[in-house]
Amino acid sequence: MTNVKFPDNFLWGGAVAANQCEGAWLEDGKLPNVTDVMVGIIKDGKTPDIKWDGQHWVMDLKENKVYLSHDAIDFYHRYKDDLALMAGMGFKAFRTSISWARIFPNGDEQTPNEAGLKYYDDLIDTMVHYGMEPVITLSHYETPLHLISEYGGWTNRKLIGFFERYVRTVMQRYKGKVKYWLTFNEINNAFKIPFAAAGVVVDPAQGEHALDGLTNQMVYQACHHMFVANALAVKACKEIDPSAHCGVMCSFSHIATYPINPDPDNVLGTHLFKRNHYFYTDVMCRGHYPNYIKRVWEKENCAPTMEDGDLQLIHDYTNDYIAFSYYRSSVFSKDVEMKSDTGGAIGVDNPYLKEKSPAPWSWPIDATGFRYVCDELYDRYELPLFPVENGIGLDETEVDGQTIQDPARVKYLKMHLEALKGAIDDGCEILGYLWWGPIDIVSAGTGEMKKRYGFVYVDRFNDGHGDYHRSKKASYDYYKKVIAFNGEEL
Repeated sequence: MTNVKFPDNFLWGGAVAANQCEGAWLEDGKLPNVTDVMVGIIKDGKTPDIKWDGQHWVMDLKENKVYLSHDAIDFYHRYKDDLALMAGMGFKAFRTSISWARIFPNGDEQTPNEAGLKYYDDLIDTMVHYGMEPVITLSHYETPLHLISEYGGWTNRKLIGFFERYVRTVMQRYKGKVKYWLTFNEINNAFKIPFAAAGVVVDPAQGEHALDGLTNQMVYQACHHMFVANALAVKACKEIDPSAHCGVMCSFSHIATYPINPDPDNVLGTHLFKRNHYFYTDVMCRGHYPNYIKRVWEKENCAPTMEDGDLQLIHDYTNDYIAFSYYRSSVFSKDVEMKSDTGGAIGVDNPYLKEKSPAPWSWPIDATGFRYVCDELYDRYELPLFPVENGIGLDETEVDGQTIQDPARVKYLKMHLEALKGAIDDGCEILGYLWWGPIDIVSAGTGEMKKRYGFVYVDRFNDGHGDYHRSKKASYDYYKKVIAFNGEEL
């Protein structure tokens, strides 16, 4: 791949999420969102800390828990210094999310919170000042909690209108500054983490937890409403700023799922498993519900309710590009139940992969799977691709006065950029590459600081102590060199 070059306008950079870095969870008018009542979207995914008060699901935080995301890494107050560090690596793009509850604290207000808009004015202006393209996610597991307690989340059609009002507000505000929008982060996780990804709760008569009695029909209903909302976001983007692009974002490590052997049942099982995730982009990028999902609805009696005009909207306003996360591959066996976490699917160990990330996470490292996912997506949709999450979490403790040596991170990055060159050589149109967590942030899945992705170290720990100081790791200089040479020197 040494002769393959990245495009001249390639968007090198990194990605974070508001709920994992900002902190200031109740500052300047912001109210709680769904991730504020969980210590990790996998760890507490089925039992968020809310309770039924007789009329609504309300916040019920536990004294024995450390909700690191409430303060996170204090990016809310330190973003200028942090973005200067990103600029020091030569970033061409930076992805973050707008916390919906900073703009509309309850989610259903008629007018936005000016303090929230002003914060993102300054944040986006700082990115632009440093020559970074802002890549903005509109909903990154950040549905306002009030929309859950008052309306039941995305199973309620009213959320479509609330979301459209929010989208039009921020798109109008940042017109000309934001060229790359994403609607729902990893929307294909709706069945895996329905509270965080699809914002759903059930009738409290079902049980003591908010997700007891959840049905497939409820999740499909939430997905349909999000698909309509996604189409309305694309429509708003085209009307407000035709030069901007509105993409879909999925967790597509799942696409790199291999059958354990040539047994036709395993090959077919792998195909059906992957189709569960293609479903979302099939709707949002092709513009219609595929027949295979209609068969599922028929067999399981779980079809969502639709209104006149919904399917036409979905057809008319498809996404401009596909953004995705990729961390690892998996192996399917008909004899093993497939599981998953924030990194992707978990099946059978792959004996051909010799390296894993360190324990306790032990994610298999498969750079070839990255190339495979790019090829599969581009062949299927022929839309520009944007890998907006790729990285490795390591357990690092800073050594006073010394640069953290992180050769495993450098090696992982080099391997995956070589694979991305392969995808470009295969004919894929790749917009850029955003490393997940260029600065250490709170883990989405487990709500901890111990799992560090950053090129920049942050002094904060699982028990909540730390002084928040930042320091560069060895990988900082490596990525800086990669960007300076536009990927020709790996």
